[in-house]
Amino acid sequence: MANRHIRSSRAAATSHLVDGPTIHEIVSEMKRAALYVRVSTDQQTVENQLLVLNEVAQRSGWTIVHTFSDEGVSGAKGRDKRPGYDALLKAVARHEVQIVAAWSVDRLGRSLPDLVAFLSDIQAKGCDLYLHQQAIDTSTPSGRMLFQMLGVFAEFERAIITSRIKAAHDRCRVKGVRIGRPPMAVSRVEKVERALKDGQSIRAVAAATGVSTATVQRVKRTMQTTA
Repeated sequence: MANRHIRSSRAAATSHLVDGPTIHEIVSEMKRAALYVRVSTDQQTVENQLLVLNEVAQRSGWTIVHTFSDEGVSGAKGRDKRPGYDALLKAVARHEVQIVAAWSVDRLGRSLPDLVAFLSDIQAKGCDLYLHQQAIDTSTPSGRMLFQMLGVFAEFERAIITSRIKAAHDRCRVKGVRIGRPPMAVSRVEKVERALKDGQSIRAVAAATGVSTATVQRVKRTMQTTA
């Protein structure tokens, strides 16, 4: 009787081990994370950002597959001036990562519209975002809700900027202030026209008269229209 009870207990224990998740399944469920860190000057260091983000990844059970950094680069720079940021977006596009972790929102960009555009891009690839300082995690319901709210705020910000620009233009028109670049001097226009009539190339005319090639092309189109 006792032997049967022991065999039954062993069978139950074995059954529990078989039914439980395998090591492969546990590893596959861990999110593939990419860390992004940035500092604006060469005198600063990314080590503090990395220390915190690595701790967060460990607590959250993420597997860090990439670490991207831009050192001595302003957040106002575009993607082409930030190689680490560019590599991050390429990794997201290749579905190499499932969540991007950064120390703060200003590490990614300097404006709310930039952040919303970044979030839209990575979420279109099935990737989430974690921001430590703002406590934002778009893999959670509250994080997704905040993301939607950020989109509303960004649209509101764009609307305010547009209305202010329009109001400023209206004030300038009322006061008779010209908006945009001042017109090119007539003497210079005539100089460009003479050079074009002499058969000089657009680049040669631009170099000789000190104006841009776009301006020379514009003068040339005007000459052809009035001819």
